[in-house]
Amino acid sequence: MDPRMIATVFGASGFIGRYVVKHLADRGYIVRAATRDPESCAFLRPLGRVGQIVPLYAPFGNEAAMKRTIDGADCVVNLVGILAEHRRGDFDRVHRQGAETVARLAASGGVAKGSSDAQHRWNGNEGGVRSLVHISAIGADPASPSLYASSKGMGEAAVRAAFPQAVILRPSIVFGPEDQFFNRFARMATVSPILPVIEGQTRFQPVYVGDVADAVMAAIGRPDAAGRIFELGGPDIHSFRDLLEDILRETRQHRTLVTIPRWLAGVQAALLERLPGKMLTRDQLLQLRRDNVVAEGASGLQSLGITPTPIRLIVPDYLRRYRPAGLRE
Repeated sequence: MDPRMIATVFGASGFIGRYVVKHLADRGYIVRAATRDPESCAFLRPLGRVGQIVPLYAPFGNEAAMKRTIDGADCVVNLVGILAEHRRGDFDRVHRQGAETVARLAASGGVAKGSSDAQHRWNGNEGGVRSLVHISAIGADPASPSLYASSKGMGEAAVRAAFPQAVILRPSIVFGPEDQFFNRFARMATVSPILPVIEGQTRFQPVYVGDVADAVMAAIGRPDAAGRIFELGGPDIHSFRDLLEDILRETRQHRTLVTIPRWLAGVQAALLERLPGKMLTRDQLLQLRRDNVVAEGASGLQSLGITPTPIRLIVPDYLRRYRPAGLRE
């Protein structure tokens, strides 16, 4: 790896971001961690050599700052996404407008030093960076009734229009020690006598965060990935109810699973989405009505040479801390 190779990562301080930054640093990239708060990215610095990981101020909406972080980069990774809106229009601003800006700037950004002409023809634009990887989500669809899913779908279209050879990765729910799915419900089980089950029959195909980071690296390094969409899921498919039962089993918590009818869940979401934290929103209820699994015939992790990691090899280790005292071994 040429020591002058540069990667710009938007969303570097997030759950997936820290793994992607580590993978890039291990490959020898200088990593520009683009963020709205560089101090929040300080924890990333020890993941590489001294000076290898550089937090830079570049929030979505500040195009001049975004351009500075992209100019001269060899590759760009956009991991930025939100699960709920704090202001009306946030989904569109982040998932569509922000993604379009990253792709457009990447297409016109300066070429990294030390890279071959052949590499820079990957994106079909002699003046742009070599490759762009955009993280979307399974279920992304401009026609979806969910604002989250529709904005993700429109973001994909905007990225493809600005940077036709971008690689789009659509993960299912992502698990790992810092995740907000298994940890969230495990914490709830430590304090609540019940766990609510909403749309318990909906199926998920959880994917390990390390596999997602591996997919990003494969997308950057493989010319045959350019311009393609990959749906990322683990080796197993589980219903929402099954996942909750697994969490209770691993945490040794004896809690009652209570099925919440759709109408009551809607009432609860209408109240909860007004509170800080956005524990549940009506838009999330719409998402829960659709299976979150890799589509039949879609290219996936195996297409990128990655063997999916089963939940059972990772999740039990970090859920053990939620067991009652004396049962944590």
